[in-house]
Parts: sequence; structure tokens; C-alpha cells
Amino acid sequence: MPEAVTPTRPFIVGIIGGGQLARMMHAASIGLGIRVRLLAEGPAVSAAQVVGDVTVGDYTDPETVRSFAAGCDVITFDHEHVPTGLLRELEAAGIQVRPGPAALIHAQDKAIMRERLTAAGIPCPVHQVVADPAALQTFGDEHGWPVIAKTSRGGYDGKGVWKIDTAAEVGIPFEGLTDGIQIVAEEYVAFTRELSALAVRSPSGQAVAYPISESVQRDGICVETVTPAPGLTEQQAIDCQRLALTVAAELEVVGLLAVELMQRDDGSVVVNELAMRPHNTGHWTIDGSHTSQFENHLRAVLDLPLGDPSARSPWTVMTNVLGGTVEDLPSALLHCFARDRRLRVQLYGKEVKPGRKVGHVATYGDDLADVRKRSRHAAGYLMGDPDA
Repeated sequence: MPEAVTPTRPFIVGIIGGGQLARMMHAASIGLGIRVRLLAEGPAVSAAQVVGDVTVGDYTDPETVRSFAAGCDVITFDHEHVPTGLLRELEAAGIQVRPGPAALIHAQDKAIMRERLTAAGIPCPVHQVVADPAALQTFGDEHGWPVIAKTSRGGYDGKGVWKIDTAAEVGIPFEGLTDGIQIVAEEYVAFTRELSALAVRSPSGQAVAYPISESVQRDGICVETVTPAPGLTEQQAIDCQRLALTVAAELEVVGLLAVELMQRDDGSVVVNELAMRPHNTGHWTIDGSHTSQFENHLRAVLDLPLGDPSARSPWTVMTNVLGGTVEDLPSALLHCFARDRRLRVQLYGKEVKPGRKVGHVATYGDDLADVRKRSRHAAGYLMGDPDA
């Protein structure tokens, strides 16, 4: 009789958080033979609809997280909100956490991030933690009005961020402020546009950088990315990539690092935000690059050689689909695909609510004006605006 063959056990990656980023990570895992386990907020959230091994539970509960992590080769994230102390406990128990808590704290806490990056010589806005409205007024008087005020933790998609135009408004950020949250005051940067620099780093130190994207924001929400960023010189692009790689190395990030940048009139940039997981501004990479951000993130957290991040086409435009008047998104694809056979679409399986990210579209080609027009039309149609 032939000898029995013991099946090879696949890598098991535990993802904490069940949003669309985990959903797209799972899609990238399939071709690599990686098994995904998911700790989800509910049974019907975006990623829980497609992942086979789902635990529904509270990511802030130590017992839930410890039980979930048992048997995983590595733990990674759909969001940055898992308490750092809990992640340190996992590491102490011998569980691989990537990115680890020592790096992740810089994406969780803007005050810590600003202090660390500034000490490392990374360009940031002038900033200061302010204890009360009087201190915020003093900062504005010294550095000029308006100023930006941010909560140190918990802000996203424009929430937790205020533009303070005059001293009469300095009390606004402190209204309802919860314990443990600080207010960070920053100089108002008169930027001309926002750029996104994505880097991926593995535990062994290999790192790659994606082409720089221009990110178009509306009401604090990313609505579109254009890659490569139009009008960026080759040297400026290299400098932005080098900046992202430097931050990744300085903070010892493992996985995807997104560095959101503000570009001034003179072409110089300062760091706005950091994210340490696949990022909305990198969704273009699914169809527009040789190796998507999701695949490279998985490769990195498993310490596999990283893939080629370069673009497949001269231009790629990604436009977010925000909840509008169209509720039956799959049926609306009939028009979109009939009009543009090269259109790429990702729907997140979410209930349509006004302004909610429910999917994205991507287009690519040689002519930027045409690529942007196609992307905006498809996204607009899915949002209920057929004339977009």
C-alpha cells in the first residue's frame, strides 16, 4: 500500500475587524492558499459574508481576542482600534502580531505619532498637545489663525477634526471630550492637494513602495484617487516613496503602511496621517498594479517575499461608491459593464446608507481624462447620478 500522505497545513492569518478591508484581504488570500480566520463585530458585516471561519465578538475583550488568536500563525487588522495593552499580552504569549503594538500605537494616537515622527526628522506640521481652550488660543495666537484641532485617538473620515478660525471657537473641540483623549493643535497647512504614499515592509526588512497617488477628499472622506499623482516630478515621487519607506523602517511597521501627505505650493510635503493596514487610497492596486496592497500585506505579515508594486497602466483612477439613491447595486452593474467592458468594480456587501462607502470602481488606460471620466460615470451611476 502507498504511504499515507499528511496534508500540508496552510498558513492561518487571523484578521481582527470585519469591514471591507478584511473582505478584500480574504480575496487576496485565496490564490495564495492562505486560510483566514475573522474576528467580526457582527455576523453580517462585510467580511463575515465571505470568510468561512468567523468568530463574532468584541475586539476589546481580552478573553475573546486570546481565544480567537489561539492557533493563528499571525494576527493582523482591518482597523487600528484594538487596545495596545491587549496586543502586548498576545505577543507575550508568543503570538505574532503584525503590525505589532509598538508600531501600531503611532496610528492609534496622533500625539504620540507627531512626537515620534518629528524627533526622527520626518516633516510634520507645527503641533502641540493642548490641555484646555486657553492653551489652544495661545497656540493660535503664536502660530496664526486658523488652526487645526484633532482628537488624539478615534478620529476617522473627517470626524474628530476641526478647523478653528478664531479664538471664539477654541472651546468646540473640548465639548464632550472623553477621558484619555487629548486635543492636538496643529498649524493650518495651506496645501494644494493630498498625496498618498504606500509602503509595505516585512519582518526581515524587505520593503517596497507603490507609485504615489493623488487623493481627492470631500467632507473628510476620500472620494477618488489618481495614480500616479498628476504633475508630480520623478524626483518628488521618489522623495515621497523614500519618506514612506523611512517611516516604515523607523517605526518597524510590518505590513502595509499608508502615509497621507499634504503638498504645499512649493512642492514640499508634510505628514498628515498614518494607517497601518490596507488603505482606501490603495484600492487602485487590486487592478492597477502587479501585486495588490492586500496581497503584499499578507505576504509581509507572513514574511514571504514581497511582490512587484509597479503600475500596469499609465493611469489608474479609483472612485469610491458612496451610498446614494440606488439600493440594488448588483442590478445597476448591467448599465456600468455594458458601457465600459474594462471597468473593475468591488462591492462591499453593505446596506446602502447616505454617504457610506459601499464599494469602489477602478478604471485604467493611457489617457487620464478618459480614465477619470469613465471612473466617475460608473461610480456616479451606482450612486444614483446617471449624468455623472
